[in-house]
Amino acid sequence: MIESIARTLVDTLKDVLPIAAILFGFQWRVLRRPVPRLRQVLIGFVYVLLGLTFFLEGLRMALFPLGRLMAAQLTDPVFLFGNAEAIATHWSAYGWVYVFALAIGFATTIAEPSLLAVAMKANEVSGGAIGVWGLRVAVAIGVAVGLGLGTFRIVTGTPLQWYIIAGYVVVIVQTLFAPRTIIALAYDSGGVTTSTVTVPLVTALGLGLASAVPGRSPALDGFGLIAFASLFPIISVIAYAQFADWRSRRRST
Repeated sequence: MIESIARTLVDTLKDVLPIAAILFGFQWRVLRRPVPRLRQVLIGFVYVLLGLTFFLEGLRMALFPLGRLMAAQLTDPVFLFGNAEAIATHWSAYGWVYVFALAIGFATTIAEPSLLAVAMKANEVSGGAIGVWGLRVAVAIGVAVGLGLGTFRIVTGTPLQWYIIAGYVVVIVQTLFAPRTIIALAYDSGGVTTSTVTVPLVTALGLGLASAVPGRSPALDGFGLIAFASLFPIISVIAYAQFADWRSRRRST
């Protein structure tokens, strides 16, 4: 384990050093000013290195295997039919897979630190008009629906592009009628969901599901869930804003 952590630390250092070189290079060579609170900044970089190292090692040891394990167990014929020889040939046989995708999508999004940061800033800038919990729940619902539909796509093997095209058509139509103050935030909300907590589990779930469902290829069908997790929060946040706007106008009349 110590050797594995050391290798991960070296790899993380290689990834972080270019970022540090750009930041310090611009500060010293372009701006020609000293770095404020240099000691604190250097300590912060050490914390980043250690945090990323342990996070990546935790992904390798726990989250990736757990996602694959859950997908394999939920698609096991013994679990589905009580018979190891049975083969599921219809999408309705994988009901628990969709339920798990909905639940894990909602839970991981609520726990996403990047979403919390965006929600707090949105609440601050809007003077409290945008609630922290309201935005987080709206985004979480979007991710949950997206992952549920994404797992359905993997099970059925239908083309990914049609789901994405249809989803963005809905987004474009919503954008034409949505309050202008929410549009940019809604588009950003789709991006912040694909971060430290959500991506590892979602990726492992998609690959594990594509490996377990007969006739599916991990390379062709295992990826794409992240696209659903990015798209559907935009729809849910705009819908949340439109509903709130409609309710406020109805109260005023």
